[in-house]
Amino acid sequence: MSNRVNAAGESDRAATSETTTGAETIEAYEEDGTVVFYDAENPIAWIESDSAVSLTDAV
Repeated sequence: MSNRVNAAGESDRAATSETTTGAETIEAYEEDGTVVFYDAENPIAWIESDSAVSLTDAV
């Protein structure tokens, strides 16, 4: 199985439960003036950043 990316930034891998980004289940909440993103299917998986990143750029 390959994992090449074409000029448009698209992977040649088939979309399966093993290859999806997980963005479909991302949820968020605010706490103490910050935003916490987490995977609703795995709530202990979270992201921490010192700067803002567009979610579409991160996945």
